[in-house]
Amino acid sequence: MAFKPANNIQDLQYFGEFGGVNPSISDSSTYTFLSAKTMFDTFEGNADGCYLYSRHSTPSNLYLGQALAAMEGTETANVTASGMGAITAVLMQLCGAGEHIVSSRTIYGGTYAFLKNFTPRFNIKTSFVDITNLESVESAITPKTKVLYCESVSNPLLEVADIAALSKLAKKHNLKLVVDNTFSPLSISPTQLGADIVIHSLTKFINGSSDTVGGVVCGTQEFIDNLRNVNDGACMLLGSTMDSLRAASILKNLRTLHIRMQQHSLNATYLAERFEKDGLKTVYPGLRSHPSHELFKSMMNDKYGYGGMLTVDVGSLDKANALMELMQKQNLGYLAVSLGFYKTLFSAPGSSTSSEIPEDEQREMGLSDGLIRFSIGLDADIERTYEMMRTCMQDLNIL
Repeated sequence: MAFKPANNIQDLQYFGEFGGVNPSISDSSTYTFLSAKTMFDTFEGNADGCYLYSRHSTPSNLYLGQALAAMEGTETANVTASGMGAITAVLMQLCGAGEHIVSSRTIYGGTYAFLKNFTPRFNIKTSFVDITNLESVESAITPKTKVLYCESVSNPLLEVADIAALSKLAKKHNLKLVVDNTFSPLSISPTQLGADIVIHSLTKFINGSSDTVGGVVCGTQEFIDNLRNVNDGACMLLGSTMDSLRAASILKNLRTLHIRMQQHSLNATYLAERFEKDGLKTVYPGLRSHPSHELFKSMMNDKYGYGGMLTVDVGSLDKANALMELMQKQNLGYLAVSLGFYKTLFSAPGSSTSSEIPEDEQREMGLSDGLIRFSIGLDADIERTYEMMRTCMQDLNIL
């Protein structure tokens, strides 16, 4: 039977304390115990259903975690204060001094900076590889390797990871395959393809309103318990705790994710096809010209399309900046980082979200100065949007 992530979310039923259709928000930093023994048992991790302290967890956070675990098809999940809070906790939990990570070279700039510049302080080294070249991936694995890390659809180049093939490699070498699925919620379900741990920045498509920062780690009960352990759990001890009010807000927005992702994908497909027909260098997994089009299609859950992210190369940074400024002036979107908003967002990733990556490495991976990353919004009349964008490009002699 086909995996249907939106159904899994829909089938969860939460009532508020007084019968509300939304669960009550737990607005407390600490929790009362009726006996000292229950407090002791909770510290030891042996008292299910009891709450200790908000840095550990709260009812509101657990509701959201359960819904996201249902979406990804994992046993459970732990929400964090940011996407980076999820990423850093997972990698620090899985790796110790002297150990090694193999990572895709095209990843979010913050993740790249953490692996390249920060983890070496703890003697954790990373090899960055072309994740689409399985021979390169395997050749980078050493006896010290603990983690194989990638993004389902990479930021910002939109390379697509063959998660099933990477899972086989990970199992062969006894590694954990960690997949950041931020760009493709609902469209791709990495654990169904063999991933061990799935991460999201909830800030993006899942929340969808650019008003909240959050993250999540989806995995086995054992791994999530390890993250929360009061003695050596990275989520507990590093303190990247989500606020209960934010968790409740994201849970409400999660209920409409399936509708939003369909529209994001529909609009992005329309624009990508027309930009490519106009002769622009356009990258979008839904285009037949994308080298991993068939791979994405084979992994994709029905209905949710190829996602809301596309890139266009206009030739130079000056042209890219001029076009983005003009599109913003024409109210076609915002010159802003992040993604998943109802309005289209655009940025030049080489000088923004990927600026942590040195320029020579950007060039090596194919990240050019003129590349614009688009997070396509929920426009009701995408044909009008296209015509207005095309006019902007003509005015700047890009077309």
